[in-house]
Amino acid sequence: MKNKIYYIALLFIITLIISCSSDESLSYKNDFQSSQATWLNFKESSKNSYKYVVAGGSVFATYSWQTTITVSNGKIIYRNFKYIGNTANIPAEQLEWTENESEINSHQNGAAALTLDEIYAKAKEEWLIKRKNATNYFEAKNDGLISQCGYVEKGCMDDCFVGITIKSIERL
Repeated sequence: MKNKIYYIALLFIITLIISCSSDESLSYKNDFQSSQATWLNFKESSKNSYKYVVAGGSVFATYSWQTTITVSNGKIIYRNFKYIGNTANIPAEQLEWTENESEINSHQNGAAALTLDEIYAKAKEEWLIKRKNATNYFEAKNDGLISQCGYVEKGCMDDCFVGITIKSIERL
């Protein structure tokens, strides 16, 4: 009888440890889930039609850039890229460009053409996974929608952020 109690208690403890550890694999889990719920409401109310602006740049090059992605009924229809700041060393034809629906991802620079559904999936599956050698970041400053998500590996010194920074999101 004693052995059965020990066995049941051990089984219960192992189950508890396994269930807790799987919940802990995602940094900012509660904030992410809240933002994702806000996204699903926004998606429905906007009929999955919106535009958002991704910001990026280099600490050392003194310039930055932004990419505007436009989504209509869940499909990317437009991507615009523009350098901002000290652009003296950038050829004029590369300073700004626009892609229409048939040209999406034909240019190399700028933010990847992703829908917000794809961004939230990447956040959950890649950017917010806890790593021993990295610090994760998550913010939802766009009225509860994702504004920054990613990680920086410890010890990295130069432009190390892996993820996304979204300046704004608005309905079409």
